[in-house]
Parts: sequence; C-alpha cells; structure tokens
Amino acid sequence: MGFEEDDRVILHDNHSEYDGEEGTITQVFETMFGDENYTVSFEDGQEAGIPADSLEAAEE
Repeated sequence: MGFEEDDRVILHDNHSEYDGEEGTITQVFETMFGDENYTVSFEDGQEAGIPADSLEAAEE
C-alpha cells in the first residue's frame, strides 16, 4: 500500500525513537529498486527513509 504526502501514519520500527508514534508524511521518494520510501514528520522531529511496510495508516 502506498502513501502520499500529508497522509497521517503510525510508524512501526523497533529501532526508531518514534516507534508507535503518529506523524505526517512530508516527502515520498522512489529508491533505485522502484520501492517508495518516506520522510515522516513527528511532533518533535522527523525520520527519513522509512519503507511502506513500517507504516500504518492512522485513524482519521
């Protein structure tokens, strides 16, 4: 499932300080393998290079 800029998402990454937090996608970019990675902005920072399988759509 792909996401678009301004989508609200929840990050699931045990290695991230933002694991379980809700944020907003601020950038979508394609890797050289054709996969999409995302930059997500959180209340106190942002994280880049997040694959789609680490994100879940947040409840509206």
